[in-house]
Amino acid sequence: MNTVLILGASRGLGLGLAAEYLARGWNVIGTIREGSPGGLPDLACDRLTIETVDVTDQAQIDALRTRLEGTAVDLLFVNAGITNANVPVAEVPTEEFVDVMVTNVLSPMRAVEALDDLVPPTGTIAVMSSRQGSITRNTNAGYEVYRASKSALNQLMRSYSVRHAADPRTFLLVDPGHARTELGGPGAVRTVEQAVPPVVDTVEKRAGQGGLHFVDYEDRIVPW
Repeated sequence: MNTVLILGASRGLGLGLAAEYLARGWNVIGTIREGSPGGLPDLACDRLTIETVDVTDQAQIDALRTRLEGTAVDLLFVNAGITNANVPVAEVPTEEFVDVMVTNVLSPMRAVEALDDLVPPTGTIAVMSSRQGSITRNTNAGYEVYRASKSALNQLMRSYSVRHAADPRTFLLVDPGHARTELGGPGAVRTVEQAVPPVVDTVEKRAGQGGLHFVDYEDRIVPW
C-alpha cells in the first residue's frame, strides 16, 4: 500500500488530493495549520493521518520530519500557495510581496529539502506549480507577483534537480489548471472534484521516469 504525504491538505486542491488518494487505496498523511483544519477531518479513516504543520515555519517542518522518522513516503506532494491582488508589481507593498514569495517559493523548497529523505529511490516528489509560472506563456500579464512566485519555484526545483542529477527519483512541477478554489476563484470552469483526478493520473503516469518534469494535469509538457 503506497503512502502520500500532502503538505497543505485542509482545503481546495490539497483536500481534493487527500480524498482522491484515499479513494484509490493509499495511506494519506495530510497537513493542516493549527486552527484551520478545513475539511480534512471529515475524511477520517484508518488510512488517514492528520499532522498540524505551518509550512512557512521551518521548526514545524523539522518537527514533522522527526515525527515521521522511519516512514517511507512514496509520494511527497507539496501543495502550498497564496495569491494577492491583481495589480502591477510596483503597486504591491513590500510585506505582501515577501509573504507571497515566502509562502509560494521558499517554504515549499525548504519542505522538500527537509522531507526528501523520506522518499525512497522509486518515489516521486511533486510540487504544485502553475502554467502562470511559464515565462513563455505569459502573453497577457496580470497577477504579476503570483506569476513571479511560480516562476521562481520552478527555477529552484530546477536547481534542486540539478544538484540531485544522479537521483533516480521523479521530480514534478504540476500545473493543475484553473480550478474553482479559494485561489482559483468562483469563475473557474472546473470544480475540485473534476480537477484532481487528472492530476493524480498524471503523477502516477510519471512515477518511475526519473528527472524533472513540468507538466499540466493532462500530462502535457508546460514550456518554461
